[in-house]
Amino acid sequence: MRKFFHATLLGALGVAGAAQAQSPVLEQASEYRFQLDLHVNDAALAKMLPAGWEPSVAATGPAKDCNVRLIFIDQINITGPDGKVLGKGSNRLAYLAVPVKQAGGTATGQMIIGGISENDAQPDGFGVYLKATATTASRTTSATAGLVQVTEDWTFTAAGGEQLQMHVKYARGAAGKGGGETKFYNPADPAQIQVFKTEQATDITRNVTTNPPDRVTEFSYKAGGGKFAALFDGSEKALSWDSQPVYARSVSAP
Repeated sequence: MRKFFHATLLGALGVAGAAQAQSPVLEQASEYRFQLDLHVNDAALAKMLPAGWEPSVAATGPAKDCNVRLIFIDQINITGPDGKVLGKGSNRLAYLAVPVKQAGGTATGQMIIGGISENDAQPDGFGVYLKATATTASRTTSATAGLVQVTEDWTFTAAGGEQLQMHVKYARGAAGKGGGETKFYNPADPAQIQVFKTEQATDITRNVTTNPPDRVTEFSYKAGGGKFAALFDGSEKALSWDSQPVYARSVSAP
């Protein structure tokens, strides 16, 4: 049984018009995300990146030591460059994003090295998503005396045994505003690039480096199997638990 999130739809990004004049907009989306920052097996991760590229790992700050982000996404409203609904207009997925840099060069950005998507008809820029054979996506909130508790359950399973799962319960806090522009490189051919422009708000519910008040009361996750097995060998460490209740994204191809 699948339960879908309830959220207020966001408008298209204000920057989309300017971006469209410079490069074609492929899609726009309003999303809810939960991002889990991890450090996984370095050697296994290196084998999943193309030659000449390596993880770009922060030495300080909330992303310290993170070499992979496991991101669970409810795409609430997906539209094309004309503002009309694209495909089915919504999707649920989870993917693994790696902050990367070009060895000996200046290029930086991210690579999505794998993922599992409920809707295989929805555009997948570089063809890295696996079709989900089973999914669960639920998010519930309850408020008592001003304290808002959020419980989330995500499960994505693919035919090859790959699985990305998480259960988390936390007290909701104030989310900091952020966003910007990030280049995403095709792991099969880094010459192919997509640009994500985002407006987002992030609620860091737990972080092992910056040590904000820990508002996570329940947490478990399971990832691995198939193509993901080598990354998740039991040595991985969770570093940051980030709810992103606001995430507006515009994708273009330079």
